[in-house]
Amino acid sequence: MTESDVAVAPLVARTTGPDDTRALGAALAGVLRPGDVVLLVGDLGAGKTVLAQGIAAGLGVTDSVTSPTFTLVRPLRCAPGPVRTMLHADLYRLERRREVVDLALGELVEDQAVAVVEWGEAAAPLLGADALTVRLVAPNLAAEESTRVLALAPTGTWVARVDMMVEALAPWTGGARPGPSPDGGSAGG
Repeated sequence: MTESDVAVAPLVARTTGPDDTRALGAALAGVLRPGDVVLLVGDLGAGKTVLAQGIAAGLGVTDSVTSPTFTLVRPLRCAPGPVRTMLHADLYRLERRREVVDLALGELVEDQAVAVVEWGEAAAPLLGADALTVRLVAPNLAAEESTRVLALAPTGTWVARVDMMVEALAPWTGGARPGPSPDGGSAGG
């Protein structure tokens, strides 16, 4: 069994609004390493761009972070440090896997870059073996809920950093540590 075959159950976090989601993203940025891929998954309005804004802030990006729907991939310069560039991708408009392949995201995530991919489920078959998949569920506004649920599913090299994630995200997870994936397979699915 290789590192990329190991999966753990998702780490579940809860945020109470956009500012709290950004704060979680900034904390998550502290766990990122050059070459990392973070796949953001969720319905419209779930908070994918808000989480990307927090990750960018945590990496020292000073540019405005908006959904790059029409440019598909937007490189953002980070503050000096091991991660020099955050590639912010939005795959919402892509209809076929071939279009994801043509973006060459895997090649763009070079030694000093990380990729944060909105609508990441489109890229998961190509990039998900060594990625952190974050599934966001928006609050039910009709029921006057304000809590957003985020399930962070580490795979590949991310599994070795679960303890770092638990520590960094403790304010949102209560310090809970995920166990083995119940199905024994990929927890990112």
